[in-house]
Amino acid sequence: MSYREPVRVAARPARPTAPPAAPTATGITVYSCGPDEAALFRTLAPRLGVLATITETPLSADNVALAAGNRSISVGHKTRIGNTTLRALSRAGVRYVSTRSVGFDHIDVAYAASIGVCVENVAYSPDSVADYTLMLMLMAVRHTRSVLTRVDRYDYRLTEQRGRELRDLTVGVVGTGRIGAAVIDRLSGFGCRILAHDQHPATAAEHVSFDELLHGSDIVTLHTPLTAGTYHLLDRERIGRLRRGAIVVNTGRGPLVDSDALLTALESGQLGGAALDVVEGEEGIFYADRRDAPPTGTTLARLQQLPNVVVSPHTAYYTDHALRDTVENSIANCLRFESRNHD
Repeated sequence: MSYREPVRVAARPARPTAPPAAPTATGITVYSCGPDEAALFRTLAPRLGVLATITETPLSADNVALAAGNRSISVGHKTRIGNTTLRALSRAGVRYVSTRSVGFDHIDVAYAASIGVCVENVAYSPDSVADYTLMLMLMAVRHTRSVLTRVDRYDYRLTEQRGRELRDLTVGVVGTGRIGAAVIDRLSGFGCRILAHDQHPATAAEHVSFDELLHGSDIVTLHTPLTAGTYHLLDRERIGRLRRGAIVVNTGRGPLVDSDALLTALESGQLGGAALDVVEGEEGIFYADRRDAPPTGTTLARLQQLPNVVVSPHTAYYTDHALRDTVENSIANCLRFESRNHD
């Protein structure tokens, strides 16, 4: 079981150069395309010899016709793509799907391959998520949420709860792929002890067993893909192995952590806090305006009520640099597929 991000395309620099376009213009259909993405696709696609059909609507079996005549499509990560939709794509002649994300958990890649549809992800700057991860750590150890909540109420008094300094703590990094390695690079400047765990160690950090990392860390941060083997990687039993007062940081995927078990450990005082950019059950909640229909009664709502928990809506990746990388690499993926399979 590997804890590294499953980048299925070759690692590329932050501003990659796309391969030469196929001899004739390549057509791709781009689904779930927001205005900022659309602007980049409209600028970059013609330069690379690509005719892009762009829609803001997520891919579904009902709009597969938008891909008519195109063997390659690009999709977002916010909507699950079911097997019914994959079958409709295959019948429509689509043979390649580039997901504008590192993770694949919204697509059954094995099933797609079984019906002749290749799925690949994109590489983008790991700095976006790494920077955000460090911010969440600092917010957690300095009790920033409580401080800002008090200030928003015009209460400027200091509390009895003092913050901690990273140099006095041990941080455990689970997964040392591109993002995990970037987090380790940043942590090295704070002077803290760093423990790392990965089935394929690729950094100079002190690599230990998963059990040693859990027992030895004041902060545990997750940077592993979500697979059958990593689902509930932090379950009730493993959370119980963490140091009392430890902090959990998750900028990977929500189901890496058993949210109910995390909530119990936080409410009991076993854990000192959590900083979560992804949460189990976030689908249909994150990326939507829920001010008139808050997710009351859910584990997410209960987590958000705790003063030592920071929750953000899956936004760690959301930078202008990462966006450009994502669009460029999605186009490049489609062109590579066409060049490999050009008649």
